[in-house]
Amino acid sequence: MDKRKIILSILGVLLIVLAVFGAKAIIDSNVKEVPETTKVVKNVFVETVENRRVPIIVPANGNVTALKKMELFSEVEGIFQYSSKNFRPGQHYNKGQVLLSINSEEYSASVRSAKSELFNNITSIMPDLRMDYPDSFQKWQDYLNNFDVNSPAKPLPEPDSDKEKYFITGRGIQSAYYEIKNLEERLRKFNIVAPFNGVLTEAAVNPGTLIRPGQKLGEFIDPSVYELEVAVGKKFSDLLQIGEDVALQDLDGNQTYTGTVSRINARVDRASQTIQVFIRIEDSEIREGMYLEAKLDARDEENAIEIARELLVDRSKVYVVKDSVLVLEEINPVYSSSNKVVIKGLKDGDKLVSAPVPGAHPGMKVQIQKQEDTAKAEEF
Repeated sequence: MDKRKIILSILGVLLIVLAVFGAKAIIDSNVKEVPETTKVVKNVFVETVENRRVPIIVPANGNVTALKKMELFSEVEGIFQYSSKNFRPGQHYNKGQVLLSINSEEYSASVRSAKSELFNNITSIMPDLRMDYPDSFQKWQDYLNNFDVNSPAKPLPEPDSDKEKYFITGRGIQSAYYEIKNLEERLRKFNIVAPFNGVLTEAAVNPGTLIRPGQKLGEFIDPSVYELEVAVGKKFSDLLQIGEDVALQDLDGNQTYTGTVSRINARVDRASQTIQVFIRIEDSEIREGMYLEAKLDARDEENAIEIARELLVDRSKVYVVKDSVLVLEEINPVYSSSNKVVIKGLKDGDKLVSAPVPGAHPGMKVQIQKQEDTAKAEEF
């Protein structure tokens, strides 16, 4: 073989080997080193579980109304003539004082006319009574002697026999008497009298106004006793008792009051499945129409704890820390309010996560953060 060809072959093989090593070196130089992953361990706040007796407080709210409340309506027609005091909202009246008096002169005249007619009818039968019923004559004579058209009609004398009764009835005496009693009853409706000590909360008419039957005149209440109506869930209805004290507060939570459960409705509302509970309140600072929140003591739950509602996961689980790892535990929610929930199912000594952990998942490595450590960091 030609010496020259041998040398060229050797050089070609060397060039190929050098090219392979060069390419490998270039490839190796472009490979980036992957840094070692550092696992971030999150700090969590925990509280040690101590099961105890937890009182369940059922919140409910509603409007205050006066226990004694009377809406004033007219059953007769006439001019508003008189009131014992100025007929205006906020005016106090004592029991028996005239709230409103309607002019009744025309109607009073018709009542007196009916009484005069009764008097004449009795007078016309007196001769017959003297002849046929001499024993009864004197009592009818006494009745006439004491008869006064300006006073309420007195009851008719009782007949001594059925014959006398039929005689009196046949002359229309009894029917005329009951007609007068009916007129007198209607005459009393021209005066509306305060049935109790109270205050006028609404006045819809003024003196001199023409009042018609069925017209609303105002509203009168007793400001010493009020009632708060609230709706409570059916499951707590059997736990409430009449006479039980109830804590009350206004919407701002600045004022607190005390009431007593006075009545519990026996019917469940079909739509809301709630029961009406009425709370009696006697407080001088309470006013008609106030909006109050009641806190009803429903029952005590044994071996339970109360936590923030935001700690629940899927409504029936919570996170606990075991061996520096998050574990999702099944629990039994007994009662929940707007921001709290009473739960059962955790053991004494369990480390319950007491604050939400962003991105939390079962098996996540965590470190327990002590509350005092946080307090020190805030001081600096």
